[in-house]
Amino acid sequence: MSTLAPVFRLLDQHPRRVLALVAVACVGLLAFGILYLQQVVGLEPCPMCIVQRYALILVALVAGVGALLPGRRGRQVGVGAMGLLAIGGAFVAARQSFLQWNPPEIMSCGRDFYGMIESFPLKRAIPMIFKGSGDCSAVDWTFLGLTIANWSFLCFAGIAALALLMLLRRPSV
Repeated sequence: MSTLAPVFRLLDQHPRRVLALVAVACVGLLAFGILYLQQVVGLEPCPMCIVQRYALILVALVAGVGALLPGRRGRQVGVGAMGLLAIGGAFVAARQSFLQWNPPEIMSCGRDFYGMIESFPLKRAIPMIFKGSGDCSAVDWTFLGLTIANWSFLCFAGIAALALLMLLRRPSV
């Protein structure tokens, strides 16, 4: 018997639970990024970080809705959409990782928060705030030698691989 048999059994017999777990994991990752890294550590997200957050929010929403849908067909559409969104997030994270490994000589992804408020009227500054203000090529935090963008890529790639596996499996439920 394969060592992955319990995983396959979970995917086959409880796909709604798997989708719910993906949604909860995405919410946990968002909470870690926003509540801890941004609020406690004081890291400012860059525009690429903001795009990855939006992708993670959409993955969580699609996975949550997919978990709530009663029919197999609706779940498959949700899993497919989740996979496509995860691929998009992985692409942005991979691009940011590339910029961190090969920083351009002159690049800043956006102005800092106070510079935006001082330089622009409030109606122009508010949309700019939601675009992020950090430098996309900067490495401000690492864990086990990997940057936030590296971890984000791994998470998105894992979600995309899970979605592909769920689409290829023939669930009994």
